[in-house]
Amino acid sequence: MDFLERSVQRRRLGKVVKSNSHCDYVVQVDDSHDVTAPPPPEEYGFGQFVVLEDGDRHWAVGLIYNSQLVNPMFLNNGPRLSSEPDPMFTPDLISETRTLLGVVLVGTLEQTEKTFYGNHGIPKVVVPVNTAVYGLPSETIHRFHCTAEDQPQFRYYSHLLRSGGLFAAQLTQQVLVELIDSHRFSDADQRALAVLCKELAWKNTMGAMA
Repeated sequence: MDFLERSVQRRRLGKVVKSNSHCDYVVQVDDSHDVTAPPPPEEYGFGQFVVLEDGDRHWAVGLIYNSQLVNPMFLNNGPRLSSEPDPMFTPDLISETRTLLGVVLVGTLEQTEKTFYGNHGIPKVVVPVNTAVYGLPSETIHRFHCTAEDQPQFRYYSHLLRSGGLFAAQLTQQVLVELIDSHRFSDADQRALAVLCKELAWKNTMGAMA
């Protein structure tokens, strides 16, 4: 199954509209003006893994680390109508409110003849504007955390702590907890993830007390 076929089976969340850096992208969530069935908020929450793909090309895997609501009418001191406009008389008036997501890129998916695996790190290529963004199912998230030799990996740990925004530590800890709770790794690997999670939780607690 190629990347395009997997994208068709996943719900589209939105599209890339800009970037803040080489590994920090802004995604505009699809709403009722874009699609007939917009994604529910639960599908683009904090810590959700996403994949950026356009046509038959896979660009990157990312993590949602932030969100922003854009409402141009907020604090608008101009003239306002006393009631909601009638769509019969204002057919061109559309809502300009948008939901934007901050996505940090953490690697790519590599494909073999039988399966696929994760290549962790900062992707080399620049993701184009309007590239579609999809949520990743749990099985693909697990495969992203496996090497070509089917060994577990979490090589974007330090990168995520540096580039995951203001909540990078909480985001990293949440990812670790979800990987542990998935119970898809061996006992030894589960224990290693648990130790890493406890160490990060301790650092977060001590940092809050400092």
